[in-house]
Amino acid sequence: MKREGFSPNRDIILALTADEEGGGNNGVYWLLEPHPQLINGVFALNEGGYGMLQDGVRIANAIQTAEKIFLGFSVTATNPGGHSSIPRADNAIYDLSEALLKIRDYQFPVQLNASMRLGLTRLAQISPGQLGSDLNEVLKPNPDPAALERISNSPATNASLRTTAVATMLQGGHAANALPQTASAVVNVRMMPGQDVEDVLQTLIDVVDNPDVKVVFTGGGRPSDPSPLTEEILDAVEGLTEQMWPGVIVLPIMTTGATDGAKLRNAGIPTYGVSGIFIDRNDFRAHGRDERLLISSFYEGFEFMYQPVQRLAR
Repeated sequence: MKREGFSPNRDIILALTADEEGGGNNGVYWLLEPHPQLINGVFALNEGGYGMLQDGVRIANAIQTAEKIFLGFSVTATNPGGHSSIPRADNAIYDLSEALLKIRDYQFPVQLNASMRLGLTRLAQISPGQLGSDLNEVLKPNPDPAALERISNSPATNASLRTTAVATMLQGGHAANALPQTASAVVNVRMMPGQDVEDVLQTLIDVVDNPDVKVVFTGGGRPSDPSPLTEEILDAVEGLTEQMWPGVIVLPIMTTGATDGAKLRNAGIPTYGVSGIFIDRNDFRAHGRDERLLISSFYEGFEFMYQPVQRLAR
């Protein structure tokens, strides 16, 4: 921008922080805690948003205004144990298994904030047939249970509607010829903005409903409120989206994964995730095998991220 002679009417601060796949992302903490003056901005643009492809066609460009919070819980069953040649009905591994299946089958209630409602409304407009009808139904005060069940069958959509809990690690027993004295699991919760950690803990305890199985909160992120979607931000993203991809709508979203955005929001800096990088909405591979990105999307993302900064600093 400097070489091009661009003269902004406000400061532009570039913060490059470590990526989680590189072994940690403490860079944002270093900026926010000992050196907050370095990034004392009125708002931030960050990763988190993405474009949606449907059968190779660009249909929407998302802007992240909120994100769920990562929480860890341990679920542990204990038992006196004994010799495996004399099995009993009470068994730590069985108790843990039953507890995890109860957690699997439990659905936290639906929670929607204002920007999510706008995003779902726009998503319904570009979703054909039953899916569009079901998305509109979910927006109602008392949605049809059948529509809510159909929507919830999509893992990605379900995760954007409610807090989720899933078992991710297991450990149990101490010998092949002994009844297990302990069995434990890690349950990863992605909590909706505005929810309380203690409420989630009590919900899991109530769902497990077994005094021999202990559920303990082991730590996690700090909840952050959604960033207000201002006209200034929305106009910049919508204007550039229309310029680069005519007819593609902009969707406000809440991401189910974590970014630096939550930490910035908690520091009083409204944060908006935008990237202009388009991915297949039905082939989401983050943290999975063969995670990939279209070469064209990679280069489009470069161009897209360069221009909104200028639009917001003229």
